[in-house]
Amino acid sequence: MDLSFINSPVKHWCEFEFISKTVKNPNIHIKGNYSYYSAYWDQGFERCVVRYLHDKPATPEKPIDQLHIGNFVCFGAECVIMMGGNQLHRTDWISAFPFDTRSFVPAGDTVIGDGCWIGSRAMIMQGVTLGEGAVVATGAVVTKDVPPYAVVGGVPAKIIKYRFSEEDIEKLLSLKLYDLDEKQFLKMREQLQTDNLEQINNTLNNLR
Repeated sequence: MDLSFINSPVKHWCEFEFISKTVKNPNIHIKGNYSYYSAYWDQGFERCVVRYLHDKPATPEKPIDQLHIGNFVCFGAECVIMMGGNQLHRTDWISAFPFDTRSFVPAGDTVIGDGCWIGSRAMIMQGVTLGEGAVVATGAVVTKDVPPYAVVGGVPAKIIKYRFSEEDIEKLLSLKLYDLDEKQFLKMREQLQTDNLEQINNTLNNLR
């Protein structure tokens, strides 16, 4: 696959960046190589999507909320991940104005699970965890954790539906698909593009 566009201005909607190739911030932790950002009119994932995150390593004296991103995650254009460690203000004080660093309140790490899909212009608020396979609708504002394989939308985001039955979600999670070697995972792309869990399970048994 031609990755020459990664360091070039984005000029077309169908261009994207594999974020493992472009992100440098030590407080962003990316699993695997295939999570991507569909950036077609801005300046890329680290500059435009991840907001208010220091680019210096955290220390015990100066902790920083961390961002953890799974593999095979799809980020839509102009989505936003709000990081709280140097952004939240003290609303329990008389003035919320940040006169000094005591005004900043850590929110905890943000986790985007494997296989998630974040729609265009969606916003993930501080300290939220998205479970494996979760889908966030376009324009949604996610303020609470999202269960695995749930579809959420709205402001604030609420569960619209689940992608599969509760029983099938339990089976999918037990398969630990995203712990597979990437090459093995990609060999299963035909089976992954169906809703046939039995077929996936049989394929996994043959691989292991």
